[in-house]
Amino acid sequence: MAELVAKKGRTRVAFGDVVRLSRERSSDPEEDGFERYVGLEHLDPGDLKIRRWGDIADGTTFTTVFRSGQVLFGKRRAYQRKVAVADFDGVCSGDIYVLIPKSAKLLPELLPFICQTDAFCEHAVGTSAGSLSPRTNWESLASYEFTLPPLEEQRRMADALLASQQCLQQYATLKAAATCLEHTISRCGQDFAQHTLSLGQLVTETSYGCSKRANSDGTGVPILRIPNVLRGQLDLDDLKWVELSQQDVARYELHSGDILVVRTNGNPEYVGRCLVVPELEQVTVYASYLIRLVADTSRVRPDYLAAMLNSPPVRSVLRRHVRSSAGNYNVNTEGLRATPIPCPALERQDEILVQLARIKQAVLGCESRGSLMRELARHILGSKEDDRVQRSQYC
Repeated sequence: MAELVAKKGRTRVAFGDVVRLSRERSSDPEEDGFERYVGLEHLDPGDLKIRRWGDIADGTTFTTVFRSGQVLFGKRRAYQRKVAVADFDGVCSGDIYVLIPKSAKLLPELLPFICQTDAFCEHAVGTSAGSLSPRTNWESLASYEFTLPPLEEQRRMADALLASQQCLQQYATLKAAATCLEHTISRCGQDFAQHTLSLGQLVTETSYGCSKRANSDGTGVPILRIPNVLRGQLDLDDLKWVELSQQDVARYELHSGDILVVRTNGNPEYVGRCLVVPELEQVTVYASYLIRLVADTSRVRPDYLAAMLNSPPVRSVLRRHVRSSAGNYNVNTEGLRATPIPCPALERQDEILVQLARIKQAVLGCESRGSLMRELARHILGSKEDDRVQRSQYC
């Protein structure tokens, strides 16, 4: 919004000119009739709705009062973009500012979206102090300047932004439902399996990767590390290289259909996550914090085996083999090979993979539409002077 070129009827204002900080407090929230409290942990980045809270009856030290319709802004670690509109009364953490329009020049419905703009967040982050837990202060936020359109234009903007927010929530709901369905279908592998085999019976190789130090200057061959496989799909944005002998290149070279498993991480939830290696454009090896599996294709499809390893039922069993050491969590090849995998006939595996592929496509569609909605919101709030939006791409 700060980047908008001034048009007729628009004025340059400071945030503090049109917004005030609520000073309402409650020394005894339960006695005052409040039932819920909100901490920073209850606010989700980018989500304007408060979906979680704590019960005051369980005890709280919070005294800052907020009312339904008021805007909550997380002043600690402002880069997390925690902004929400309250739809109930309660008390909140001192690390949350309660914001209220103080001037009729600002439409209340537009306030939370202003707090979500890139320019506002950059200002909040840039004025934060503290190394471990940086916080911005009200005086700094109040000095933020932006261009304020006339009320009629604000109303049009707010209507469009609220509609895009509703679409985003619907896409998030659809994505969650698709993920739940994906987990259900993964469990079908157990239901249709005549027997369960250990992973060791379904692979011809389980091996650790290369332990040689990687470089960033592009010399040698590309090497896949934990960041490249952590999210369940190959990510080549943070690629490193390693110089190896021809013998070691042959030893660690990856092939299409190999399965890479994360064997160590500071978060135990990431240990055991895996992906199937796609067709690679060049010779690529893998690092020692990963384990390579080579599926016995006479018994199991690589994609099916990876889907089972990533499914909640199998992961819950795999966690029994995860060990903690020096702040990290690890699984070794022995623990991995001992993990039981439901193994139906190949034909049934293929049927399950078709269903999973359809669900994945639906999830990607939700993510793509969600990205378009966020881009539309940025366009409404921010950087383009003209109004020539190709709306067809958002439909």
